[in-house]
Amino acid sequence: MTQPSPGAATTVVVVDDQELVRMGFRLILERAGLMVLGEAGDGLEAVELVREVRPDVVLMDIRMPRLDGVEATRRVMELAGPRPRVLVLTTFDLDEYVYEAVRAGASGFLLKDVSPEDLVHAVRVVARGESMLAPALISRLLERFTARPLPGAPPPELAELTERELEVARLVARGLSNAEIGATLFLSEATVKTYVSRLLTKLDLRDRVQVAALAYRSGLVGVGEGE
Repeated sequence: MTQPSPGAATTVVVVDDQELVRMGFRLILERAGLMVLGEAGDGLEAVELVREVRPDVVLMDIRMPRLDGVEATRRVMELAGPRPRVLVLTTFDLDEYVYEAVRAGASGFLLKDVSPEDLVHAVRVVARGESMLAPALISRLLERFTARPLPGAPPPELAELTERELEVARLVARGLSNAEIGATLFLSEATVKTYVSRLLTKLDLRDRVQVAALAYRSGLVGVGEGE
């Protein structure tokens, strides 16, 4: 994944089929000191633009003509070389397409009526390599579409985790930040970060969103625990 160099402006591509929406997001981001490298009006344009300019973050609308945000996210994640972080944009907080985009590689999602401050914060969070896991939205979304346990035995990768790593995985699935996990388990934030890195390596996963999805799908976290 691409990550901005210290001191460098975070670069963004804005993808939405409504020109006024794109203009609004560009204005908010640029006023906050972020650099918008370009805009795209549909998924096909988005993939080509990302391939050309290589942004740190893509704001990706879900519902677009020609190629929707789910397939566009999947194709962006398949590009050779450093890949951007993708934040998907939706009008509805429990949109099945959003979950499909997370499965395709998105690092989180935002509602289109997000405040300017929260938009800028989300872009900066994912640009740092973290995932945008808002407990009130992402956890509900994951529960709705992945709560049914996988058939048969739990995935063998989970058997390789220590009890502490399993505890951290459960808390990640609930949407807690590293600081919140540390406070819950009486660990330093740096130690939690190390545990999360181990989880990603052992489970061969990309980010915290995928950890959360696996936790729900495997039954490690049950319905209701993410609230």
